[in-house]
Amino acid sequence: MAPLHLIKLSAGSDSVESLTAWQAGARAKGPDGLPRHVTRMWPKRAADLLDGGSIYWVVKGLVQCRQRIRRLDEVTGGDGIRRCAIVLDPEIVRTVNAPRRPFQGWRYLKPQDAPADLPRHRQEEDHLPPELSAALAEIGVV
Repeated sequence: MAPLHLIKLSAGSDSVESLTAWQAGARAKGPDGLPRHVTRMWPKRAADLLDGGSIYWVVKGLVQCRQRIRRLDEVTGGDGIRRCAIVLDPEIVRTVNAPRRPFQGWRYLKPQDAPADLPRHRQEEDHLPPELSAALAEIGVV
């Protein structure tokens, strides 16, 4: 069975590089030094996510990258509320850009609906401005 994924808006990110920079900061890391995203809701399908799933990041209206989900940790905020820390692999893998309308929170993403990874030789190439990339993705040019 193929792994289940999550999709999430990367609020405040202007690019994959800004997401990478934010995750390099101390606020985004847990005690183990791995980046994490803390969310209010605990995924009911945790076992499926932990079987090779990734979180796909929507940046500027486009799915542009993903990170492998390593584990889910329970964390308690300063307000005493239990939350889920989605612990991520530090490697950010660029994907084929795919348009996505805004939504709140995270959503499950079926493997067949997930954009493909860019080939290794394209991971480090210069990337188009988000507006141009969005326009090309809208007409099916990758």
